[in-house]
Amino acid sequence: MDITIYHNPRCSNSRNTLAAIRAAGFEPQVVDYLDTPPARAELLRMLAAAGLRAREAMRTKESLYTELGLDAADIGEDALVDAMLAHPVLLNRPFVVTPKGVRLCRPPETVHEIL
Repeated sequence: MDITIYHNPRCSNSRNTLAAIRAAGFEPQVVDYLDTPPARAELLRMLAAAGLRAREAMRTKESLYTELGLDAADIGEDALVDAMLAHPVLLNRPFVVTPKGVRLCRPPETVHEIL
């Protein structure tokens, strides 16, 4: 199965999700999204496939979130997506993409829905 995980090795949820994929017998393509963030079209596709709005996929507790004023209620979807693309640390993790769907795997067990 073709599986991609947008991974941060410093995140326990991301490490546990990667371990669950491997334990299920799959070797995913691992993308360190901090170094290689998804292109805009891919991010929009992942959000739509996961049924998430941009704000739901953001790390709202990240200091940069408030520093950039992204906590304002009137910030639109495009501006939030632009912020995640410019500052990948704002993108919550891990996102996993498989032929069966896309999930933001928080908690890590969520990955089993799409394996």
